[in-house]
Amino acid sequence: MNLRTTATARPETPRPLEVEGVTVRFAGLTALDDVSFTVAPGSVHAVIGPNGAGKSTCFNVLSGLYRPVSGTVRYGEHLLTGLAPHRIAALGVARTFQNIVTTEGTVGDNLMLGRHALTRAGFVSSALHLPHAVREQRAHLARAREIAGIVGLERHFDQPVALLSYGDRKRVEMARALCLEPRVLLLDEPVAGMNTTERTAAVEVIRTVREQLGLSIVLVEHDMGLVMRLADEVTVLDFGRRIAHGTPDEVRQDPEVLRAYLGTGADTPGKEAA
Repeated sequence: MNLRTTATARPETPRPLEVEGVTVRFAGLTALDDVSFTVAPGSVHAVIGPNGAGKSTCFNVLSGLYRPVSGTVRYGEHLLTGLAPHRIAALGVARTFQNIVTTEGTVGDNLMLGRHALTRAGFVSSALHLPHAVREQRAHLARAREIAGIVGLERHFDQPVALLSYGDRKRVEMARALCLEPRVLLLDEPVAGMNTTERTAAVEVIRTVREQLGLSIVLVEHDMGLVMRLADEVTVLDFGRRIAHGTPDEVRQDPEVLRAYLGTGADTPGKEAA
């Protein structure tokens, strides 16, 4: 059974994720102002900016939590604007959150939650342990183990999540998103709160995920060293506006970017994190 081919007919090759003229307002406050960028298939695209720049709002639009007042988000031929988060996930766009969101139980239990949306057997078939439902459950479990291996959690698969380190719990969050078999993975501050060793390991995990699964990855991250090492392209936001876009080298030399970061007292782009 090929569990990467579901009823959604999800494409095996990632398509462009196109953000065009997106504007978001809250009670008269403009959180995003006519923001546009394109995530090339198979690339790592970083969205950065000082605190309050609109990064989280942008991610919430991409994942369907917020609806813009104008503009569109498209994944290939699919218009994502206005769709509910679960429908966007079904089309191949999955996300993690800045704060760890795990459930009770083992690593495997958490990863199997990510497989739920891909399950074809109905409740009755599963409850009665009909042969096709049992076969499907075993195949999903095997795939969850594969994904655990990709992110370095294979030896923790049967362990309670509560006993894991902070860095490993962040990996569980990523692995659960990967269990949806996305073609675009949205990573919201994937190394936030990690120590130096954990951050280094996380960088390698992201590289491995990209190489082995062929995903497009969009990340919001404050660790500029990580961004400059991983990203193919960078979009910089400030006060809800796009002020720069380009390769990491181009962005870190952009006067507007330097002004935005220095003006808030943040680390200058390109500074390696400790």
